[in-house]
Amino acid sequence: MLVILFRTLSKLPLPVLHVMGAALGWFAYLASPSYRRLMRTNLRAAGFGRHLSAAIAESGKSITELAFVWCAPPDKVARLATDENWDYVQSVLDAGRGIVFLTPHLGCFEITAQQIALRTKLTVMYRPPKQAALKPLIEGARARHNLHLAPANLSGVRILAKCLKRGEPIGVLPDQVPQEGEGVWAPFFGRPAYSMTLPAKLAQMGNAEIILVYAERRPGGQGFIVRFVPFGEKLDGSAVQQASTINRAMEQLIARCPAQYFWSYNRYKQPGGVAAPDAGEKA
Repeated sequence: MLVILFRTLSKLPLPVLHVMGAALGWFAYLASPSYRRLMRTNLRAAGFGRHLSAAIAESGKSITELAFVWCAPPDKVARLATDENWDYVQSVLDAGRGIVFLTPHLGCFEITAQQIALRTKLTVMYRPPKQAALKPLIEGARARHNLHLAPANLSGVRILAKCLKRGEPIGVLPDQVPQEGEGVWAPFFGRPAYSMTLPAKLAQMGNAEIILVYAERRPGGQGFIVRFVPFGEKLDGSAVQQASTINRAMEQLIARCPAQYFWSYNRYKQPGGVAAPDAGEKA
């Protein structure tokens, strides 16, 4: 049923989907006290409280646009996306180096992998959704030409490492809360957040280049700008220091269009089995 709904919505123009999404965002904000509290708390703590109204609308757009990104014909989706700074990416590929693309939950993050896969093979880490009904929809949308999925487990890590050693690019969402033993407490907008250690390990394992990428929504549903940004930092020191460096890079990206970040995500939750940050590591 959900697949049929998304395929039906995918036939609508993106501006219409974004208008519907903005309304959905406000409905969710007004209907759910916990959602409202989490979004307001995260925005204000990060210093972006003035963007609350815009962020509410953008959060809804991030849902309805999935019908277009996942189910519309790939060539139709590609026509509404413009790449910025791809020449830099191509120079790394031409040098035969692997690339770790880091994509935060910013803008239309689902379209970034599709855009990269139009130009080169890409393997991305994938964690199946908790709702079983979403699995065929998401996996069908993500496993397209040149786009391959690696499970979010040890087997998947090995697949990603092999890709890098062959000089192929991989993709990781660095601002997801990892499971116990897969992260460290590191500051994110001034608050301790349990953060992945995997991106740094993969980059060092394959002597790969880290490139940041996000897809900013154009106003009025006119499409997306997929921006490729050099990382420009060294991942030295401890795992906490490395995670802190990556978190700072994510903060800088988010500051470019703060209303489009996924502020309703519980980024600061404490995973089961993980000690509280005040009993853990120091950067």
